[in-house]
Amino acid sequence: MIQLNSSLQPADLSTKLQRFWGISAKKIQLIEQQYDTANGSPVFTIQGRYTTRGWTEWTQGFQFGSAILQFDATGDTQFLELGRQNTLHAMAPHVSHVGVHDHGFNNVSTYGNLVRLMREGKIPHNEWEANFYELALKISGAVQANRWTPIKRNGTKKTDITRPAGFIHSFNGPHSLFVDTIRSCRALVVSHFLGHTFQGEGDVRINLLERALLHIEATADFSVYYGEGRDSYDVWGRTAHESVFNVTDGNYRCPNSQQGYTGFSTWTRGLAWAMCGFAEELEALVTIADEELAGFGGRAALEAMMLKAAQATCDFYIENTPTNGVPYWDTGAPNLYRLGDYLNQPANPFNDHEPVDSSAAAIAAQGLLRLGHYLVNTQPSIEGEKAEKLGQKYWQAGLTVLDTLLDEPYLSTDPAHQGLLLHSIYHRPNGWDYVPEGSKIPYGESSMWGDYHIREAALYVQRLIDKAPYYSFFNRIAGPYRQL
Repeated sequence: MIQLNSSLQPADLSTKLQRFWGISAKKIQLIEQQYDTANGSPVFTIQGRYTTRGWTEWTQGFQFGSAILQFDATGDTQFLELGRQNTLHAMAPHVSHVGVHDHGFNNVSTYGNLVRLMREGKIPHNEWEANFYELALKISGAVQANRWTPIKRNGTKKTDITRPAGFIHSFNGPHSLFVDTIRSCRALVVSHFLGHTFQGEGDVRINLLERALLHIEATADFSVYYGEGRDSYDVWGRTAHESVFNVTDGNYRCPNSQQGYTGFSTWTRGLAWAMCGFAEELEALVTIADEELAGFGGRAALEAMMLKAAQATCDFYIENTPTNGVPYWDTGAPNLYRLGDYLNQPANPFNDHEPVDSSAAAIAAQGLLRLGHYLVNTQPSIEGEKAEKLGQKYWQAGLTVLDTLLDEPYLSTDPAHQGLLLHSIYHRPNGWDYVPEGSKIPYGESSMWGDYHIREAALYVQRLIDKAPYYSFFNRIAGPYRQL
């Protein structure tokens, strides 16, 4: 269980963050100088050098988005130009990519961050440039929403029969709901906020907000467990990486896993995607007017659904992660028992039995922080004192995790290593991760998503320290109903 540092405050991380951004700058420059783009998008490191892995094109937005985040944190314009030019020249194929569920990763991290910075006034406004970014985001949301599988609603009320239900299916096919796709709901939400009209056959208008909310609901219903007896392994907050459906009749069939150990254990990066995704969509919900939500079940029901999933997953993470906030790659990994009482001691990335996944920790830190902020500041449908207490728990957990990652052995200080966050795991079952000579497990390597998300979590706290506008994916893009 994570040992919360209840006294830690954002300002206490200032020195570590200053060091972090200095190291981060050098890593971005190193990749730009040394990586051969003819190989494809960089995915993860082998012996400290980024390499590619042909599966799906889902990491290039993290590469160029990292440069944009670096500018946001430091004001160094060389990184803005790096992110801006690479977005212009390399990201268009990702906007029209109909074969992936990763638009939120690729396009919100690049075009989305550039629109946000322009609307915040951190970069000069240029009408044509803004229109270019916004058009990309509008189309990206529509392309992502078109990967749609209708399903039967998970409910027993008479009204459940007539209400639509469905999800954005994964690259595995229309039967497959991935827990991580909740972060691609951002692409639909941003496209909706920008006023895009998505049309299907016969000019039928498809509501992007509705599809985002339905996907979030499907993830909450099928990817997250609540200790309510769905199966023998139903524990409050555990997640399944993949949920499998019969596409002929729309019925749910079973949990599965692509990158975790089994469908009945919890792949911790999938858990972290859910934590972060539900928390940031709760924040987006705040900015949408009541009348716009009325046709989708109403604010109270939507908030309750998202809040339950966010709390459950964050609780599970806190309870099932070692004391320093870094998890092992799967809570059911077969050799964890060899580590003894591993949940009551700091994670050990150099052990002989099971690897940790620092990228899960980086993603989870942001989810914990956002949920904590939401509970303390937005007056949700929880009794005020209880919301404050819960919010503080998640907030301190998030700071505790980030504090761990901003230091060795997780921060990469070797000037020759291209990665920023060490001990990230990509695909343990497939054996894709590099195992150093003499070791029985992979360790010491980085990933594009891990490096991006540690920067994103660091930027989140950096902006709080700097008293800058609150960092959200929809900042100054959402409507004026309410602001965070």
